[in-house]
Amino acid sequence: MKVVESPRKNKLTPKAKIITFYALAAVFIIIDCFLIAKYQTYAFNLLPVALIVIGAIFFAFDRVLLFSVMCIPFSIPIKVFYPDMGFNIDIPTEPLFVGVMLIFILKLLIEHKYDRKILKHPLSVMVILYILWHLVTVCTSTMPLVSLKSWLASLWFILPFFFLGILLFKKEKNIYRFFFLYIVPFSALIIITLVKHSAYNFDQHIGNGIMNPFFNDHTSYGAAIAMFIPFLLGFSLNREVNWKWRIVSAVLLAIFITGLIFSYTRAAWISLFGALAMFLILKLKISNKIVFALIIIGIGGFVLMQDKILIKMEGNKVESSTDFSKHIKSISNITSDASNLERINRWNCAIRMFKEKPVFGWGPGTYQFKYAPFQHSDEKTIISTNAGDGGNAHSDYLGSLAESGLLGMLNYILVCIIIYITGTRTYHRLKDKKLRMIVASALCGLVTYFIHGLLNNFLDIDKIAVPFWAFAAMIVTIDLFYAKKEDEIPAENVVQDKPEE
Repeated sequence: MKVVESPRKNKLTPKAKIITFYALAAVFIIIDCFLIAKYQTYAFNLLPVALIVIGAIFFAFDRVLLFSVMCIPFSIPIKVFYPDMGFNIDIPTEPLFVGVMLIFILKLLIEHKYDRKILKHPLSVMVILYILWHLVTVCTSTMPLVSLKSWLASLWFILPFFFLGILLFKKEKNIYRFFFLYIVPFSALIIITLVKHSAYNFDQHIGNGIMNPFFNDHTSYGAAIAMFIPFLLGFSLNREVNWKWRIVSAVLLAIFITGLIFSYTRAAWISLFGALAMFLILKLKISNKIVFALIIIGIGGFVLMQDKILIKMEGNKVESSTDFSKHIKSISNITSDASNLERINRWNCAIRMFKEKPVFGWGPGTYQFKYAPFQHSDEKTIISTNAGDGGNAHSDYLGSLAESGLLGMLNYILVCIIIYITGTRTYHRLKDKKLRMIVASALCGLVTYFIHGLLNNFLDIDKIAVPFWAFAAMIVTIDLFYAKKEDEIPAENVVQDKPEE
């Protein structure tokens, strides 16, 4: 007969806990005082904050992720405080993203639990291929360390806000939390920017950098604003929403529209027309085949008529200005507008880089370090640099082409196409008006960036990358866990029955 011994009680008594706490606090204070006195460093003071954050990430994934969303509009590059640092991240957000990503990976390795239904979704499959192909191009990169950093940076956006985001958004209320936790602080930033800008009579040239250090320039600022306008518009017009929230959304919408106008971001203005077109496609139930056929015809028409189009554009001498009508007309000025000409210079460099390395490209994140020799003297502008340190390719599509080869660009385009197809299909399957509004808003918001991506590339900064992947996650979540559930229940019960929280 075996005797089972009673387990030992290892729990500390209340008195022992108090003694332990004060002992640890005393050790911390002694070490901190020593470091301050000896080395004049205060970095050790961050240890308690780091421990709290790590503990929160372990036990409250969703709260940490949502808290980080609230911090995004006011995140600042660390080089603002430490300009001599060899790397640059946005604080406090990106350290939080890294922590969430690492704990998420650790949990997956330990628990081996992740919904296979999510992994089998076409968009998830394509995003995984996107990650893997970029890893391949890291291995073949001309600057492996730079490419590895760039690849890891993309991971800490994709894993938390797409793969973990899909799980987060299974609770419908987290979708609304995400939107408003980003929008409310962002509206405060817009108001601060407008107040600062008003001191210069809303001068267009001053406006290009008035939002520093929170945004690098007006283009990313305008792109971020444009992505959230469809949601605010949908929320303020949806009769299923409480009237108080509709009023709040209308006020926030007015702030965002004002911010967009005075951002003087032409690409963002154009992108809203794309969002409007997307909304009409959804409402009029236009077939995806017709949409893709029109896009192909449009691209083919431009290729065939490009000489005539370019001659027409070369006749436009209107430059960007505070005058809104002139600023709009300057969009097609490829003769004297420095901003437009510099974009063409960067695009041509990207194409030349692709021709030299068409399969694997030069490596993720390398464009800005490698494009200088590919500039032609007759294409340089007053804002070009001989060192080639002026930034990226100003196009997500051509940037991917230069850095990750033809497969890299096609992979990104397929991600965009599958988002579009999934979004339109899910929208038409839904009967719940609120859910339809969310899908339409997320899809229209993403379309603003698909268009913006023709002229800029911002998927390496948190203020754009987070909503991009989160909006995609919302569409997948609703497709997998809301739309399919609606298919299984009578239409009259759809509004009442929601996925379990």
